[in-house]
Amino acid sequence: MVNNDVLRRVRYIFDFNDSKMMAIFSLADHHVSREEVSAWLKKEEDDGFEHCDDLLLAAFLNGLIVDMRGAKDGQKPVVEKRLTNNMIFMKLKIALSLKAEDVMAILALADFKISKHELSAFFRKTDHKHYRDCKDQILRNFLKGLQLKFRNTDGDES
Repeated sequence: MVNNDVLRRVRYIFDFNDSKMMAIFSLADHHVSREEVSAWLKKEEDDGFEHCDDLLLAAFLNGLIVDMRGAKDGQKPVVEKRLTNNMIFMKLKIALSLKAEDVMAILALADFKISKHELSAFFRKTDHKHYRDCKDQILRNFLKGLQLKFRNTDGDES
């Protein structure tokens, strides 16, 4: 999935304003301006659109974890230079303190059924024999389910 789309959807799901977005980035020790946030949230065809790279999205998701769960003692999590759908899915799951059953229920809200075994394959280490890549469709459905759960709307996030 495109990082900008993930950022836009998370912002919409939780109704974050620009100040909140900036605050979440700063929780991961990554300070951004309102202009940068605005550029990342624009659609690709809009003037001023800027691509949100993996490092920026990882910083945002790490900040979201701190915002929703509180800061852990000790060293802050490393901001990954490269993100996969599996990592984005995992970070959202951690931020929201979701168990497998919760994730399955959220996916079901988006009319997407998955077994517990299929789901656990997305959260395994990449070298595990049962590891499975999380495709865009699954991450999109998870975000759609989150939208239905937290925004209680069928509307588009435009």
